[in-house]
Amino acid sequence: MKVTVGISAHHVHLTKEDLEILFGEGYELTVNRNINQPGQFASNEFVTIRTPKSEIAHIRILGPVRSYTQVELSKTDYIKLGLDAPMRESGDIENSAKVTIIGPKGMIEREAGIIATRHIHVPIEDAEKLGLAGYDYVSVKVPGPKGGIMYHVSLRIAPNSYYEMHIDTDDANAFQIKNGAELEIYKDIQE
Repeated sequence: MKVTVGISAHHVHLTKEDLEILFGEGYELTVNRNINQPGQFASNEFVTIRTPKSEIAHIRILGPVRSYTQVELSKTDYIKLGLDAPMRESGDIENSAKVTIIGPKGMIEREAGIIATRHIHVPIEDAEKLGLAGYDYVSVKVPGPKGGIMYHVSLRIAPNSYYEMHIDTDDANAFQIKNGAELEIYKDIQE
């Protein structure tokens, strides 16, 4: 069984309240381009993430606004920032890394920094047809000269999702994976 890869660069999700603190009252995100997950988009807006050690500018905001603010960076980014961020599923930000987010009109400090888990979005209507219903995790085989097995790839089975695997830039670089590559899913290979 194959799945297409989408490489997820570092990005931020914001609540409406935090967006207005950073960009001004009544501000709304503007669409740069739609992404594969239905209703989601890469915005034209960017922020800077700062810690006492360093900062990373030009971090894109993904829309639409969410019910939580979250900063998704790679392990490499967090090393630069001097933080030990936890690896988590999206939305699990309790006791995550504390960062300062800076926009053109303001700044906020939030416990919002995570390293996103490797995951596969699976439309609920396809989960059984693909043989993935009832599984929380799978392994994915990567071919090529730097290939190997990615263990602990979580499944996000939900309605109205686009069947696609998401990895961060650290995983993509380590395995030399390009956006759009097709990888093979294994349900029975576990670490």
